Amino acid sequence: MQENIENEKSIQDKLATIKYNCDSETHLILNQEKCVNCKEKTCTFICPANVYSSDGASGKIVVQYENCLECGACRISCPNGAIEWHYPKAGHGVVLKHS
Repeated sequence: MQENIENEKSIQDKLATIKYNCDSETHLILNQEKCVNCKEKTCTFICPANVYSSDGASGKIVVQYENCLECGACRISCPNGAIEWHYPKAGHGVVLKHS
């Protein structure tokens, strides 16, 4: 019964259960010059946590690094290599269940 309830939850509901220990500095560095000319904006739809969004007026990408799940999908999928991705500093980022 519990398994069926878990399967019916939306991705947003599931993401809301993840705990983070936020750092005051980002671990995601974007080269906005490369992003401005990017037509695909892959990062805005590949990230499961919606870390990236496009500011339509300026064409810049807005990064909400504090939501990052540390999967690295953004870095791998960026066609222009505009994302410099590192793990957060020790003790920061996603909090694992048994840590």
